[in-house]
Amino acid sequence: MLQLLRRVVRPLVPVLMLAAVSSVAIAAGAAHDYSKDSARSSPAWVHDGVVYEIFPRNFSARGDFAGITAQLDRLQQLGVDILWLMPIHPLGKLKSKGTFGSPYAVRDYYGINSDYGSAADLHRLIGEAHQRGLKVIIDIVANHTAWDSNLMAHPGYYTHDARGNIMPPDPDWTDVADLNYDNQELRQYMTNMLVHWLKEFDLDGFRCDYAAGVPTDFWEPARAALSQAKPDIFMLAEADSPDLLVKAFDADYAWSFYNALADVLQNGKPASIISDNWRESAARYPRGALHLRFTDNHDQRRAIARFGEAATLAANALMFTLDGLPLLYQGMEVGDAAESTAPALFEKLPVYWQADQVRPKFPQFFHELVALRKAHAALRGGEVQWLHNSDESRVVSFARHDASESLVVAINLSSAPFTGVVTSGEGHYQDVTPGHADAAASLPAVSLGAWDYRVYRRLATP
Repeated sequence: MLQLLRRVVRPLVPVLMLAAVSSVAIAAGAAHDYSKDSARSSPAWVHDGVVYEIFPRNFSARGDFAGITAQLDRLQQLGVDILWLMPIHPLGKLKSKGTFGSPYAVRDYYGINSDYGSAADLHRLIGEAHQRGLKVIIDIVANHTAWDSNLMAHPGYYTHDARGNIMPPDPDWTDVADLNYDNQELRQYMTNMLVHWLKEFDLDGFRCDYAAGVPTDFWEPARAALSQAKPDIFMLAEADSPDLLVKAFDADYAWSFYNALADVLQNGKPASIISDNWRESAARYPRGALHLRFTDNHDQRRAIARFGEAATLAANALMFTLDGLPLLYQGMEVGDAAESTAPALFEKLPVYWQADQVRPKFPQFFHELVALRKAHAALRGGEVQWLHNSDESRVVSFARHDASESLVVAINLSSAPFTGVVTSGEGHYQDVTPGHADAAASLPAVSLGAWDYRVYRRLATP
């Protein structure tokens, strides 16, 4: 059972490693204050995007590229912009886990998993997506390979223990072997491989697995080479590391924010720890840093299973109205409750698309939430100002400002109704919440049902 949990516990590793590295740097007097830096400039489509994660094996009954292509019209209508395909490469068999093995145990970086289809099938998927205005990024696993990888022909590419044996990156990650980025030939191989995928398939970028496990001084020149090949790309780091966002990556994961939210919804912590976490992150990250905000992904249990249906919707209202890039993991939009991490990562467990028959609110909710974000530029790129309210143990409230508009958001993260005030400032407001649009707003007085949310738009002064 512990073997099946490798990908589940993995998100904690980058955070722990970062903490250890930071402690050493501080002790040596070499800590760098990244909050004084600016995050790298990113294309507008990245800032405006909604990311949709796809595990090809489980996205459709077919479990291949054609099964994704068949749903592109639906995904376009949902309003997502960036399709992230989990690893599409051939999987290792040696020391593999489960029936099918983890997609993160890659055997050949230049190959395509034949279960998913051919290069022509992938070209068709990407071309059809581009015709619909959708961007496509693929998962790259740069930290490690399968034990039967073709790179094993180059033992110097790997990390060895004191007895000369190739090592896994972690004792629990028994199905993969750790790559050694002290080897300059490996660095060149990996850079060339990334450029190949970008050019050959006209990809729009990469999601980089366990990016903090690979040296930043590899990622930065690799990004420069990729930008030279195609300037307008998106690089997403599975990491919580401020240094990666200065030159190498456009966005990383808001892991600590997710953990704070889970503490509120599962462990009864006050909702105020959410704004505390946001401020702590802003104090250590480069100015303008982008974070992927999520309630679900393949490394975590489904939010609907962890938090319940109503709390999941409230949590996603937060993810789509706060700054950063919101993520939808396949099936969220219909309320699929099938497990997303182990055993689904190593088995065939297709999304139950008929879940919307028992949870009809979910498709409408996510359609409306995506549309709300697209309709208001302040939700996509506006500044965040946290606002006080009369019960901050249960309710989060904040403003989003840009040059064109000012919005106030209030979200009840509890099962009890809320009637109170939000310190929104003077002015007149219009309720623009889906289902309540154009309703009269009485700010600063706000009434919210259990797990309810509201978005108000400040009206221009006559």
